[in-house]
Amino acid sequence: MRRCCRGKVDILFAYLTRRFSMMLLIIFGASYIAYNLQAISSDPLAGLAESTEENAEYLRTSLIRSLNLDVPPPIRYFIWFRGVLAGLWGQFDLGQTRTGISVIEAIELAIPVTIRLVIAATILAIVLGITIGMVTAIRQYSRFDYVMTFISFLLFSLPIFWVAVLLKEYMAIGFNDFLAKPEIPLGFLIPFSLVAGLIMAGIMAGNRRRFWMVFIGVSAGFGALLQYLSLTSWFISPGIGIIGVGVFAFAFAALVTHISTGLDNRPSLITALASATIVTASYFPLQGILTEEANFLTVLAVFALTIGLSAMVGFFVANVDRRVNIRTGIITALLATLPIILDRFMREFSNYMSSDAVSGRPVPTLGQGNELLTPEQQSNFWISGLDDIMHLILPTVALTLISFAGYVRFSRGSLLEVMNMDYIRTARAKGLNERTVIVRHGMRNAMLPLTTILVNDFAGLIGGAIITESVFAWKGMGSLFNQAINSYDQNLFMGVFIIGATLTVTANLAADLLFGVVDPRIRIRK
Repeated sequence: MRRCCRGKVDILFAYLTRRFSMMLLIIFGASYIAYNLQAISSDPLAGLAESTEENAEYLRTSLIRSLNLDVPPPIRYFIWFRGVLAGLWGQFDLGQTRTGISVIEAIELAIPVTIRLVIAATILAIVLGITIGMVTAIRQYSRFDYVMTFISFLLFSLPIFWVAVLLKEYMAIGFNDFLAKPEIPLGFLIPFSLVAGLIMAGIMAGNRRRFWMVFIGVSAGFGALLQYLSLTSWFISPGIGIIGVGVFAFAFAALVTHISTGLDNRPSLITALASATIVTASYFPLQGILTEEANFLTVLAVFALTIGLSAMVGFFVANVDRRVNIRTGIITALLATLPIILDRFMREFSNYMSSDAVSGRPVPTLGQGNELLTPEQQSNFWISGLDDIMHLILPTVALTLISFAGYVRFSRGSLLEVMNMDYIRTARAKGLNERTVIVRHGMRNAMLPLTTILVNDFAGLIGGAIITESVFAWKGMGSLFNQAINSYDQNLFMGVFIIGATLTVTANLAADLLFGVVDPRIRIRK
């Protein structure tokens, strides 16, 4: 047994050593080519050659000395790459920018901004894209499938800068104007309600009679809800309240149970309903914790509390298959707690909107934060967090709309391919119900080809979104890369490039290892 384990460790060590060596060669080759191409295509001294300043010659000499411009690019590259290799023993150095700032310091300031900008959009695109893609595969050739296929191809073909400009015009400027007189006109309410009804009717499979029943019911209900929100000035003073939290909690409980085990599994259903009850009952007690002095750790503690209680319920409800019950309770509690946190942010919206820093126009079109907030407002976790959320809305929606279309197509094609496999027919022949066949056998295996895409997309977060950051005036990695190109700043250019290249090859290695974990058919061989 020990020899077998030792042999597996040796094989894994040899594999990682081989892949790590290949990663270094790839990074070296890619950076060498990029460095020399950038050096050939640009002239850092062009601006100083045309300068009429008295100290132009001094600046030129100083720049040549600091950037080693008197050394040929192929040799200069090895001087720069020596600082990269020094990172192996803790002395990582990417040189200085043209302005004398350390490249590492510039990147350290840009990376958190980029992560804050892109990670929410990426997660939303993944969740929405995979969910809609799976549903379209299950409802193949239905009205919903045709509509979502058209929408995904349409969004996939739209340029991001055009989408961003439209969002600025209608989602920011238009919504801010609407808040001055928050009354929904019938010309908007009726079409919007009909579209919501069409979407839900398309998702729900069934005959023509069921389609029209769902369409009429959802359209009428959605229209009534919008009218109620308009009459009660909800858009000025939004909130969910304990009733809304309860509705969301029990809806999540039914949905999670239906997808996970089926509503006929009484222990799982009881666990989910108990979790929803716990979260709803904790609404008022949690208000004493979610005060103005709260912070991110406080929010995590709230989630940990509700999830822990729900896990205990799942453990004690059933004597067998406790793992499934605990999982159902945890997922239900996680989703049901989100409306409580969202409600707390909403209750600060009126104070935020009426402040002098916002002046009644809460959705900004530029920037990554409002510098006009007072120190008291910045110290308030909910107001400062709400300011971050409002600045994230437009770029997040823009990136999500463009990105999620690819996930829709990938997940749809993957699930359709899996559902035609022999083991799916075997599962059906064994008498398993369709929900079990799709969720446990279909969706799990359909996620395998998406593993590589997901890992690489998360690695690409650091690369930034150049166009989106430019349109919305965010100063992240994309903006830094654009600045390096326009100012002929080679060290800054290579700093961003080497970070992106390293993350890409590392993500490929992680995807291969993860694929071997999730797919038992793949094993590392000598």
